[in-house]
Parts: sequence; structure tokens; C-alpha cells
Amino acid sequence: MSFDDFRLSPALRRAVTDLGLTEPTAIQAQTMAPVTQGRDVWAAAPTGSGKTLAYALPLVQGHERAARKDGYRRPVRTLVLVPTRELALQVGEVLTHLAYPLFLRVGVVHGGVSINPQMMALRGGADIVVATPGRLLDLVAHNAVRLGDVQHLVLDEADRLLDSGFADELQRVLALLPARRQTLLFSATFAPEVQALAEAVLRDPVRLGVVAPDAPPSDDGHPQPDIRQHAVAVDARNRTSLLRHLLNTQGWSRVLVFVATRHACEHVATKLQRAGIGAAPWHGELAQGARQRVLADFKAGRLQVLVTTDLAARGIHIDSLPVVVNHDLPRSATDYTHRIGRTGRAGAAGEAWSFVTAETHAHWALICKREQIDLTPEPVVGFEPTDAPLPAAPLVAADGGGIKGRRPSKKDKLRAAQAAGTGAARGSAPGSR
Repeated sequence: MSFDDFRLSPALRRAVTDLGLTEPTAIQAQTMAPVTQGRDVWAAAPTGSGKTLAYALPLVQGHERAARKDGYRRPVRTLVLVPTRELALQVGEVLTHLAYPLFLRVGVVHGGVSINPQMMALRGGADIVVATPGRLLDLVAHNAVRLGDVQHLVLDEADRLLDSGFADELQRVLALLPARRQTLLFSATFAPEVQALAEAVLRDPVRLGVVAPDAPPSDDGHPQPDIRQHAVAVDARNRTSLLRHLLNTQGWSRVLVFVATRHACEHVATKLQRAGIGAAPWHGELAQGARQRVLADFKAGRLQVLVTTDLAARGIHIDSLPVVVNHDLPRSATDYTHRIGRTGRAGAAGEAWSFVTAETHAHWALICKREQIDLTPEPVVGFEPTDAPLPAAPLVAADGGGIKGRRPSKKDKLRAAQAAGTGAARGSAPGSR
């Protein structure tokens, strides 16, 4: 199949060509017809599968063909909800590129910056709005956005939208939307709470590439990403020294390094900088402008190492990223999937290295079991561990993820409470919570 089979208008076809695309990906080919027909869609969207264009292209084409209402203020007809600022900017960039030659207006709104410029930009309305839930609700409260005309709703990264702190905002947004609308739900994983959301908001959906909740993402039978995985046994105190060694010996041009906390971001990045390595931290406490500059420098190759929290585990596209390193192991197998999915995208090969310490040995075993991988931690010469693995087994979170330690953390308790609340809301109407 080619994009010519989609029967796009000449202007929209040129916009796709300008993106350097010649053939649709599997998810794009599967999504075009049902979205164009007005069907609800529930799609598994593996990382790097091209899901943004999968919904953007048919929706923009629908806008082009639909009659426009007269009046000064354009009604919002398509709403795309995303969990992070960075994903909002990326999705907005794609939609703006497609919509510009068709004289459609796209608004992109997110937190972390002043609300006033976004209010000014929306004074004349917008045909399409890409938003994070919290900022969207703020704009609604200021009468800067009206949602009564929304005909198409997209829930991108739906599993993240249900994370603690997002779920309540999502339900409040759903309560403001018309009951009769087309809804498209995309998620790389389908935990029980995502299934409950799908049952509540979708009407007779077309299911595309839907996977079992405990299965790793796949592309509806297509090959898994080409990611070579490594597990390294190392003492916790030597992890950053090992990272420097690998940077000096492996010839990596760019590396995305995941750590557990904001403090660890700053600490590891500072150590690498002192060793003469171009590195920077990237986490949620940075100002939005600083986050954009750091990410741009990393994408352009001006930085060799980006040290980040799970903020970068989803929704961030970095072309040809060769390596991901788990300096700290993720809290769950699902997070592991998303982290390593930053590499090996769009058919390219990648590598994922995970540092396994005595304290996280049992947790690594659980990740391997959940991900169905057989990967025993091996030492690197010169960094052989001396600490013995701890015998304690990790807990299991309410969402099915493995948790380090013996006692549930505050985040674990919030997850459990959210799962319980979602279960109680099964079968209820959207926005009833």
C-alpha cells in the first residue's frame, strides 16, 4: 500500500511528501479506513510505529472535506489529549504541517509555560487542539476554549493519561465533551484500567493490533524492534564509573540514560560533565524553555548523553538513537518496555544496557519474567561486583508492575487506589467519576 491509495487531496499529499514519507506504516494503513468512516478505534501503537500520522492524516482529511461554520471564532472540532508537554509539541508539529496548506488552524496548549500567550493564540478559535488535560481545563475555566463542538477525540498514550494525577483531569475533560463523537484510543500497553476506559468511552470500536495486558507491544504480527539487550552486574557505587567506561570504549554517539529521580539526574550528569563528557540532565523540574533547549541539543548531536527520568520514556521521538542505558532499573516491566523503545525505531537497530545491582537483582528477574526475556546479568572486566544479591523478592504493584523493596511506596499506593477507583467505575458513563 502507498499513500496514493488513501486518495488524499493534492495539497495533503504534498504535505506528506514533504515529511519525507513514501509508504505508510502498518498502523497507518490499518487506521485510515475506519477513521475516515467515522468508526471508533482502539489501537495498540508500538513505539516508532508512526501512530501520530495514523490518526492525524485521516482527521485532517476529514476537516478539509467538511463544511466550515461561518463566524469569527472557529469551533474546536478535533481534540487530541496527550500526557506530556513534549508529546503535545511533537503532535502539534505534525498536525500543523498537515493543516497549514489546507488553511486549518491548530492550537497546542500545555503546562510549564505562561497561560496568557496560549489564551491569545486561541482568541479566534482553532479547528484542532492538542492539549495536556490540566492546561486544557485551565483554558476552559478562562473561557478561552469551548468543547461543545468537538466531533473527534484522540486519547494518545492512554495508559499515561490514566497515571496518578492525570486520571481525574481526564474524567473532567470527558464530562465536558458531547456524548456523540468519534473517539480514537491509542496506547502501547493495555493495563486493566485502560481496558476499563476503552469500555467506557468507545462505541463498537475497530480493534487494531490490540495485545494482551501482560504482553509486550507488537505491531500486529510485524517483527519486534531490533534492539540488542544487555544486562550488566555491577555494584551500585560503581554504576557511573561503568557508564563512563562504556562511553569511552563502545563508541556511542548519543546515549539516553535513565535514572530514578531528579536528584540522580543532576548527580550523574554532573559527574559525566566533570569527566569531560557532553551531558545534561532532563527532568520535570526544569523550566519548559530549558527542557526544549536541552532536548534540541541532544537531538542535534551537540550533547552525547541525556540523563533523564521516566519523563522521556514515552512520547519522545529521537531519530536514530543508538543506545539506551538503564542506570537505575525501571519500577515495572511496562516501564522497561517503554524505556528501551526509545531506540530501535523505524526499522533501525539499537542497544539497551541495564545495570543490575545486588539490591535490584530480584527485581531484574521479575522484569525478565514479565518481558519473557532470558538475560542473566554479566560483569564487565574491571567492574566485577563484590556485593552479594539480596534474597528479598519485590512486591507486585496493583497495575501488574514489579516494585523494588519490601514496602509499597506512596506512588504504589496511588496506583492501587486508582486501579480500585477505575474498577468501581467500569460500565459507567464517561465523566461520571
